[in-house]
Amino acid sequence: MGHFRFGGVFYGVVDLAETEDVLVRAEKLALALLSGGASAVQVRMKRGSTRAMVEVARIVRRLAREAGVPLIVNDRLDVALAARADGVHLGQDDLPLAEARQVIAASGRSLVVGVSTHNLEQAVAAARAGADYLGFGPVFPTSTKENPDPVQGLDALAQVTRAVAPVPVVAIGGVTPARTRSILDAGAACACALSAVNSAPDVIAAARLISGEWAPSG
Repeated sequence: MGHFRFGGVFYGVVDLAETEDVLVRAEKLALALLSGGASAVQVRMKRGSTRAMVEVARIVRRLAREAGVPLIVNDRLDVALAARADGVHLGQDDLPLAEARQVIAASGRSLVVGVSTHNLEQAVAAARAGADYLGFGPVFPTSTKENPDPVQGLDALAQVTRAVAPVPVVAIGGVTPARTRSILDAGAACACALSAVNSAPDVIAAARLISGEWAPSG
């Protein structure tokens, strides 16, 4: 059985902080990220009802399927299952990976499971536990999270990618188009940018600056 692989280097996030007009904004942002070359799209909603999150995930799932890329739901395995997403991304304080695998198996489904990690120890533990991919960061200072973990830097990113290979690592935290090359050179499979893309005047153009930085060989 082969290891999970992303089809490109830009990991897009439909990050919805507000609750008004959420379905319209989700569709618009998802379309822009996919048009910009996202190889995976994650739905991230820190506020709002479970019902709204499922509705958003279903909208994004349809668009992602049309584009041929996986839909990942942040934090919420129940929403991922209800929306028939392709995967779930778990934080350090979310459902443990082993328990998530049990729930997924009981559902009769097969989901990709990613895990957020913030240091080498967490990354190695998640890889050994069977994560399909890792999120690692913040690599650079970030304003996206209210209480960010300590900045890790490119050297730590390189150390993690070597330690957990062949499990792919998605670099996150302060990612910008200008930093994408250094992230990929450190061994990351993908660069995940939120504010640098989602808040850009032209979301599609910003996404393309990242997705076009590197083409897989072979």
